Order: sequence, then structure tokens, then C-alpha cells
Amino acid sequence: MELKQYEFWFVVGSQDLYGPQVLDTVDRRAREMTDALNASGLLPCPLVYKLTAKTNAEIQDLVRQANYDPRCAGMVAWCHTFSPSKMWINGLASLQKPYCHLATQYHREIPNEEIDMDFMNLNQAAHGDREHGFLGARLRLPRKIIAGHWQDPQVQRHLGQWMRAAAGVQFSRTLKVMRFGDNMREVAVTEGDKVEVQARLGWQVNTWPVGQLVETMASVTDQEIAALMERYRASYDFATDDLDAVSYQAREEIAIRRMLDREGCLAFSNNFQDLYGMRQLPGLATQHLLAQGYGYGGEGDWKVAAMTAILKFMSQGMDGGTAFMEDYTYHLAPDGSYSLGAHMLEVCPSVAAQRPRIEVHPLGIGDREPPARLVFEGHPGSAIVVSLIDMGGRLRLICQDIQCVKPILPMPNLPVARVMWQAKPDLTTGLECWLTAGGAHHTVLSYDVTAEQMRDWARMMDMEFVHITDGTTQEALERDLFLADLAWKLK
Repeated sequence: MELKQYEFWFVVGSQDLYGPQVLDTVDRRAREMTDALNASGLLPCPLVYKLTAKTNAEIQDLVRQANYDPRCAGMVAWCHTFSPSKMWINGLASLQKPYCHLATQYHREIPNEEIDMDFMNLNQAAHGDREHGFLGARLRLPRKIIAGHWQDPQVQRHLGQWMRAAAGVQFSRTLKVMRFGDNMREVAVTEGDKVEVQARLGWQVNTWPVGQLVETMASVTDQEIAALMERYRASYDFATDDLDAVSYQAREEIAIRRMLDREGCLAFSNNFQDLYGMRQLPGLATQHLLAQGYGYGGEGDWKVAAMTAILKFMSQGMDGGTAFMEDYTYHLAPDGSYSLGAHMLEVCPSVAAQRPRIEVHPLGIGDREPPARLVFEGHPGSAIVVSLIDMGGRLRLICQDIQCVKPILPMPNLPVARVMWQAKPDLTTGLECWLTAGGAHHTVLSYDVTAEQMRDWARMMDMEFVHITDGTTQEALERDLFLADLAWKLK
């Protein structure tokens, strides 16, 4: 699925008291602003100017259209003149799409000699936007507020980032997750209420038997495998002579993708405890599917599979990388503390600092043949890790700021992809906060998606959001979680 398949509707608020000449000017300026914003290169989706709204009926009609148009991923509103916001109540009360209030004005600076009563009557954004802001607060409307001049790159970038989060909401509403078997036995955090998740987030999470995957693998042809092997050679360095192990991964990848595409699924999970009829746990196969934008969760973790797909969708066209991740072990030296993130096999090569290598090594778990996998180091840079957990009756999205570094040790005998980072505010405080909030061991790591975007996404999804930052303390977090528990019980 492509981000550009979605569009955002731009509606400008005004009223009939100004007369046709003013309204024609408002309309012309709205079109000019829309064209300029689209031409900025900072919006991932088209902004479509719909109308200058002057009545309750116009707004209700537009909202009805937006709710039922699958291309519309959200609505952006701005009040060029004074738009009495009572006329927005019926429409906004029924709006089912993400909503952004763009608080801007047409002119950048006050013109000293030109400003007169005609100018004031035409340019009342400061008046109209404050009226509109009150109504949003009164309706308890989930909304994004972006303030600043529409020609400023910072404002355009901010709007574009919100668009990515809002498009992620629409993507979530239609997301289907394929589970090969159940989750790992006796693991708590990979459990969850799939009915509640579908009602709230839209995810359809269902199970397909591993035996069906094995049957599909048997139908893969030698020609298909040979073609995929050439794609592997074009993207990765072969650091193994065991081509049979690599070709088996190609067979697995083709079969998994065939089943995903047939069922319209964009994420999947599997479990090394359920490999009946398979020679290897999918490693390279999963990594290459992740590189193509599919979501994945190990040990049957369907929640992280879906979140990986969503963050990959939100970050389309960006080059930092987004990957399924797991905190594996810590470096607790006095001169510096680090987390080592990895997984048995399935870290996405989009985060690699160099061209990945295909290697074959024993796995030491799962009682199967040594699988081929991609081995690489993650690149340095600012990033986030995200965990979605089921709190029983509600969901909590936990996000932590991290700083990825080049691994401080070569670790020549560790045959897996790995990323090393410094957690915020520091490893031990961050760990205490993560555990207090209930964060899982599986996460999504992204260099591209920001904590603000995840906060926006959580707000649109009516979900609790916890952000662990450079300034977070254990005491403050415990207080915030306690208050959040009370607030969410009242909702």
C-alpha cells in the first residue's frame, strides 16, 4: 500500500456576512495555499482544497463525504476570517477521520501602511482560529494543532509528519495479520484481546496452520527460487557456501508472501515452537519480507507484527529504517551503558549500516537445521522504540527515545543482526521506567517515525501514550501512570 493513495481535505472557515468579494478572495487564497503546500515536497500525501465553509449544512455534508471516502485520511481546517464555530458542531461531532487545526494566516507580516478596516475584516485568522480552538476544546475533539505561517518549512514539515500518522490510522483500520500457529507457550506479553483490538484499531488477526504453509512451500518452483536467489545476490553479500540453506529460505519467503498476498495480509507472526514439517525457522525469508514493508512479530507476537507494518507504512519514502527489535542484553560498564538489540534471525536490513551478509549458523533453539540469515550492524542515529501492550480493558503505547551508536564491540561470534543504543534518560533509569510502564521485550525500532507522530497516532486511536524521554524520572512516571489509570477508568 502506498501513502500517496490517501489524500487530506482542506476546508477553510468563513461566513456569509463578508459578501461575495471577500469570499472570492478567501477561495482564491485557499487554492494558492493548497498548491504551494503540495509543491513544497514536504507533504507525503496530496492536500485537496474542498470549500470555504459558511454554513452548518455545508460542513455536515463535507464531513459525511469525508467519513465515507476511503481515500480521505483526514481533514485540515483553517479559519481565514471569523468563522462562528457553532456552525461546525454537528459536523465535527460526527467526524470519524483524523482532524488537524492549522492555525495560520495568509499574510506573513502586518503591512504598516496598508492595514485598514478592509484588511482587518478580511484577515481575521487570529480571531477565527481562537473561536475554533475553543470549540475543539469544548467538544473534547481529538485534534492536532499546528501554528505558524503556512510558507514556513517547519510548519509544512509538521503538517507532513501529522499526515503520516493520520495515514497510519487509515492503514491500521484495514490491516490484516496472519499468525502461523499460536504464540510462544507461557509468554504473557504476547497475549492480548484480539476482539478489542479489532474494535479499536481495526486489525483483523487470525491464524493459519503451519501445515498450510508447508503445502504452499511444496508448490514453489525451482524457477521461482532461482529468480529470488538472484535478488538476494543483488542486495546482499553471500558469506556462505551452503546454497541449499539459502535456497530453502527463498522457498519459505515465496510461500509466506503467496499466502499473505492471497489473504490481503500485510503482517505475520510465527513461533519457533511450531515448525512442524519445516526444515528451518524463516530467517533471511522474514528479513527480506520486512525489507519490502511487511510487518513481523516473533514468538507469535501479533501486536508487534502489526505495529511494525504500521510504522513502516508511516515512514515510506524515508531512509533511516524501521525494524522489529528485541532488547537482548545490556552493557553495564562504569564508563558507559548500552542496550544490545537483536533477535534470533529477524531484524530488518533497512537499519543496516553496511551491505548485509548472508550467513548460515546453528540456531541453538527450535530443533531445526541451521538457517540462513542476514548479519549486519545497525547505523548510528536518533531513534525510538515502541511497544504496544494490553492493559486489560485498554491499550497502552509506550515510546522511548534512544540514541543508536556503532556497536562498541565487534562481537565476531554473534551471527545475528544487531543494533546498539543508549536509552534515554540513561540505561538504568530508562529500564526502570520501561518496566514500570509494562513495556514488552519486543519493540519496533524506527529512525524515521518520531515520538510526536506516535503520540498523534495514539491520540487518534483513543489510546494511552507513555513517552520516556531525556527528562523522565521514575517518580514522575509512577505519578503519571497512577493518574492515567484513574482517568482511563472513568472513560
